[in-house]
Amino acid sequence: MLSRIIISTISIIIVGYILPGVVVSSPWAAFVVAVVLALLNTIVRPILILLTFPVTIVTLGLFLLVINGIMVLIANHFIHGFSVSGLFTAIIFSILVSLINWILGINSINVKRN
Repeated sequence: MLSRIIISTISIIIVGYILPGVVVSSPWAAFVVAVVLALLNTIVRPILILLTFPVTIVTLGLFLLVINGIMVLIANHFIHGFSVSGLFTAIIFSILVSLINWILGINSINVKRN
């Protein structure tokens, strides 16, 4: 669990540097964002998925991207030192963080095997 939070922290820092409209003021803020997003994804996301299930079915799952963006905006509301300019930026942020998490996660698995 801690390794996933650390990988997410690194991903959030990277995306904060490359994506206009996202500001991450410090590594500590990125760490707090990673923890808050993990908690939101554990508690709030399943409720939102359940409430929006018909829309998710109609959009063939693409509405899950909007739910991920909403999770980022909720984190944005609670964390000082982290700012996202809007929903579209939050959706792009969540996609990029997921992609970088996947890449870094693959590399950490390969390191553990060797």
